[in-house]
Amino acid sequence: MATLATLGTTSLLRFQKADRLKASPSPHLLGSLSSQLSGIKLSCNLPDVAPLKPISSPFTPSLQPVARRVCPFTGKKANKANKVSFSNHKTKKLQFVNLQYKKVWWEAGKRYVKLRLSTKALKTIEKNGLDAVAKKAGIDLRKE
Repeated sequence: MATLATLGTTSLLRFQKADRLKASPSPHLLGSLSSQLSGIKLSCNLPDVAPLKPISSPFTPSLQPVARRVCPFTGKKANKANKVSFSNHKTKKLQFVNLQYKKVWWEAGKRYVKLRLSTKALKTIEKNGLDAVAKKAGIDLRKE
């Protein structure tokens, strides 16, 4: 049985277990209980919280750029190969490029440039120079 008590500005709603309700209450008793509860407003005094902003556009998660496993100077990328077991069972595997983060002195810019390049490109830079290799690959070193 539900009873409503009003104390000043707050209302208390109490539920008491009715003796006439059994393990399986009749639909008539449930209907009368729900009709007693209709029209009752429940309120709670909570601290003021900033209202939520309406969603005007669909949610798009911010994606971080992923560094590809490709050398920008030589264009080397992963090679698809077979891993061969003793029973000659072949499974696909990738042989990745040996990419290294390296600070290389850039003579024209009078500063170090941090690059992610393959060891083959590092040997080519030591042989031909950073400016020549970057120009051939079409890389602008000023923005890095």
